[in-house]
Amino acid sequence: MIRQLIVSYVLLVAVALAAFTIPVAFTLTAQLRGDTEQSVRREARTMALLLGDGQADSWATLDRLIVAYAAETPGTAEVLPAARAKTATHWGDGALEVTEPAERDGRIVGAVRISYPTSDLTRRLWQIWGFRAFLALGVLAVAAGIGAVVARRLTRPLRQLNDMASKFSDGDLTARSPVEGPEETRTLARTLNQAGERLDTLIASQRIFVADASHQLRTPLTALRLSLDNIADGTDDEFVREDVEQATAEVVRMSRLVNGLLVLARAEARVTAAEPLPLTDIVRERLSVWRPAADERGVTIALKGFADGRPAALASPGHLEQVLDNVLSNALEVSPDGATITVRVASRGDEVELSVTDEGPGMSDADKSRAFDRFWRGQGLTGRTGSGLGLAVVRQLVTDDGGTVALGDAPGSGLSVVITLRASPRSGG
Repeated sequence: MIRQLIVSYVLLVAVALAAFTIPVAFTLTAQLRGDTEQSVRREARTMALLLGDGQADSWATLDRLIVAYAAETPGTAEVLPAARAKTATHWGDGALEVTEPAERDGRIVGAVRISYPTSDLTRRLWQIWGFRAFLALGVLAVAAGIGAVVARRLTRPLRQLNDMASKFSDGDLTARSPVEGPEETRTLARTLNQAGERLDTLIASQRIFVADASHQLRTPLTALRLSLDNIADGTDDEFVREDVEQATAEVVRMSRLVNGLLVLARAEARVTAAEPLPLTDIVRERLSVWRPAADERGVTIALKGFADGRPAALASPGHLEQVLDNVLSNALEVSPDGATITVRVASRGDEVELSVTDEGPGMSDADKSRAFDRFWRGQGLTGRTGSGLGLAVVRQLVTDDGGTVALGDAPGSGLSVVITLRASPRSGG
């Protein structure tokens, strides 16, 4: 839009310059040519009068005048016989020729022809046009500069509104736009600010509701699971025991769903700030928690990398643990018995990379595009069903800390979850 405003402004100035400068230049050109032609014609008439006088003194004066004219001006003059005497004015290539007949007693006795070079006239004309062209270019340059300043000033409120919209798209509902500029943009800014405040209030209320509901559901679910465990311990009926185990599995899945919703609600609320955390220590601690479950199925969890020291990542307290728990849970879910889950930590300049690679069936491109959607569940190998919130929670926590998460194909088969976080300034020391 700024470019369009500048172009429009410059075009308007160019039209105004053309409307004023070109006619003036043409007028000056015509005037200069007319003055030159009139001066040459006046000299030719003077000489023609001397030629037509017929007196010896007049002819002598004419000869001296022709010599003086050639010496003092770039032109030349000559006397023509009566047969070639005809009034004429001719602008030729590089010269102006004027022929003036000489009369005596009513008859033509000869003529005087002056040939005047127009090189000096052409140079002066180029100066006239060149000066005006240079002046026009200067004016257009100044107009472009003024137009840029004016355009940026006029579009500043729109750029501020665009910045606000960009922050909205990034999830920052606290962004507001200054109310300034023309009345139309001020009205739009006020409307968008009010909409942002309303939307922020609604989203905050929704998050509070989800967090409160999830928190309130945890207690009865825990009590229900304990009751089911007591029923299973107190009965010898295999059918009852089987029904209780199925009910317990559903309660466990419900508990995981509630915990996932609670974590997601807290992550969206952004209640904590990122700080330097020892990534390798956190990874080692979480692997020690998950190895017993992996050992039961003969799955090996291998830790590699971190050759550049002990990298520290910028993350909110508790986020890395939850991210690792969700990713390792998914990797263990899809890993066949006897497989290996590889966890790798590496420093890459101002970033720290954490990857978890399994040897499961992997994902198709279509599944990868949906894997971070809430409540989307892939096909596991252990027979358990997840909540469908694991990777959604991972992406929310990682992006809140200024990082990224991506899914890739592992060598051979399997899936690789690559998490990139900002490195702490003291990382690697």
